Amino acid sequence: MTTIRQLLACRVLTGLGSRHDIPAEVERLDSRRVLLVSTPSAGATADELAQALGGRVVARFDRPAVHTPVAVTAQAMEQVRQTSADAVVAIGGGSAIGLAKAVSARSGMPQIAVPTTYAGSEVTGVLGETEDGVKTTRRDPALAPGTVVYDAELTVSMPAGLTRISGLNALAHAVEALWAPDATALTDAMATEAFDLFLRHLPGVLADPADLAGRERLQSAGWLAGLCLAQTRMGLHHQLAHALGGTFDLPHAELHAMLLPHVMAFNLPFAPATAARLVRVVGADPVDAVAEIAGGYDGPTTLEAFGVPRDGLREVAERVAAAPYPNPRTVDTDELTELLDTVWR
Repeated sequence: MTTIRQLLACRVLTGLGSRHDIPAEVERLDSRRVLLVSTPSAGATADELAQALGGRVVARFDRPAVHTPVAVTAQAMEQVRQTSADAVVAIGGGSAIGLAKAVSARSGMPQIAVPTTYAGSEVTGVLGETEDGVKTTRRDPALAPGTVVYDAELTVSMPAGLTRISGLNALAHAVEALWAPDATALTDAMATEAFDLFLRHLPGVLADPADLAGRERLQSAGWLAGLCLAQTRMGLHHQLAHALGGTFDLPHAELHAMLLPHVMAFNLPFAPATAARLVRVVGADPVDAVAEIAGGYDGPTTLEAFGVPRDGLREVAERVAAAPYPNPRTVDTDELTELLDTVWR
């Protein structure tokens, strides 16, 4: 049987200071009217780029929201209509890059993505959008940005807490790629390298946030993990994150960081090849290694701390069990409710 893989066509600029090449990329696209999307935390970088682009920036949108609500996208599209923007540049984490994808999907505009976290969505054709508390995910190579700029200098200002949970978010992409039913030698290699890079360099960067060499390694790991997300089908971890995040409006990276060790403990006994690979990387129990990193977060580490009602967990479990993503372990409502209850506590 023939297996087909769609690899994304994408220009990737890497290296310290590579953000300064963005005006040349805009020129290459022959764009004259740029919509600049940024998260508030990336405001200074967006200001710098706006100055470099000069009159080509015809609109700025600095209110992207987690899980890409369609109502927020409608606000950005109104700016596109008013200014006749012909390209979108996104600076920030997954919220900014997700909004740029949603805008591009509705307008056909080319995208330039400048990630400042390790979310990885910049190298995927995956877009998750939320409406009326329901998050819907779709895949299409046309959704992926045509140019990605990796400049580790833009990650130095990321606080330690965000660095930790952003790394764990990307780590989840790599772990799920390893037990995905459509994993290949290519995705196995990328996922294993991403896992290794995160486990080796995240502690050092947390100890010294100004460690640029370590930041570059983490950015490479995020890139690899994002490519895994683009090439494989997501499993239980991502499905739970989407269901919980869409239902209770929870922050994306924190939710991934919270769920990952629990889902790994739940799934790895049913994914022996993945477990063996991760043990070789870590030299110990991979669940313990990930749980140790996740446990160091100084923000919410349980669903209870997020204010999620305990009596709402079963409804989420029912929805997930009714239409499960591919997963090495078959799930039912009772098992999922028990798993979510563990995360709640």
